Amino acid sequence: MPAVTHIGLDIGSTSIRAVEATGSKDRPVISNFGQAMLPAGAMAAGVVKDPRAVTSALKQLWNSQDFKTKDVILGVSHQQVVVRDVEVSNLAPKELKQSLPFQVRDVLPMNADEAVLDFYPLEQGGNGDTIVGLLVAAPKRAVLDLVNAVEHAGLHVQNVDLSCFAALRAAALVADDTEAVIDVGAETTNLVIHIDGVPRIVRSIPRGGDEITRAIATRMGMPVGEAEALKRRVGLISGEGPEIAEVILEALRPFVGEIRSSLDYYRATGPREPVSRLALVGGGALLPGLIERLTGELGIPAYLSDPLQWINDSRRGGRHDVLGRFRSSAAVSIGLTLGAA
Repeated sequence: MPAVTHIGLDIGSTSIRAVEATGSKDRPVISNFGQAMLPAGAMAAGVVKDPRAVTSALKQLWNSQDFKTKDVILGVSHQQVVVRDVEVSNLAPKELKQSLPFQVRDVLPMNADEAVLDFYPLEQGGNGDTIVGLLVAAPKRAVLDLVNAVEHAGLHVQNVDLSCFAALRAAALVADDTEAVIDVGAETTNLVIHIDGVPRIVRSIPRGGDEITRAIATRMGMPVGEAEALKRRVGLISGEGPEIAEVILEALRPFVGEIRSSLDYYRATGPREPVSRLALVGGGALLPGLIERLTGELGIPAYLSDPLQWINDSRRGGRHDVLGRFRSSAAVSIGLTLGAA
């Protein structure tokens, strides 16, 4: 039987990333990677604002890369995505899928008919009448708009998966303890607290790297592009540029406060094991000094995770290793392929 090829497609606020991986006996092997920039305003917090621009960027990406297939697994991220513990009737998968809208109608902050629903069991079904798991709900309109923009580019969406779960697969250090995976994007940061790879709490934080860039541009009176370059070079390293570092530190405080609030919420929900470490991925995680700042502020060791830890990449090494250089930003697209393996 020939090896199956999967493409994980992640459409963020500023760029598109696609990772092509082929199954093997041990772990998937990456065979191709491509990325394309999006025009400003084409996407906003997971919502398609300019479908033509998104479709055009996807066409250009596929024309420029020698991808073997047009079938993709699409990552979805939206600030109205709901992930919460629920207890539902213990039914066969097909029956549970059909009955889920009626079982969870009272716990949804949106109309069940206007949501895409899924259920992630947190325990073995057994013979009990009910089963506990994570309810996943996303606004149907936003998901369909994204799928339509992708399929208008001549691609076929095989499956849709939550971007936060994809980041978890790629970034998590699976051990017998509790970890928070934090995917820092341009406009949104997704936080997933998991125990041994099983998600327990998911939070979407409406803050990201662009907020810091805008703060620098406003305070220093400079173009956004120049502010972005300074952010990436200086970050929180005061020796590189004390004035810029101070602006970034001030802009970062609400972000750190949101992370702290999420950790406090987790601790308050019951007698659970405390979070042992923070695993960071995403383009915003590369801010110089961020790892050290989070460790100091929150009192929990933070580290930059390697999304290639669970996957082989025969093309790694050398100055042309694009994925190696952008691996943190590609965590979601890598994780999407892992979910299909």
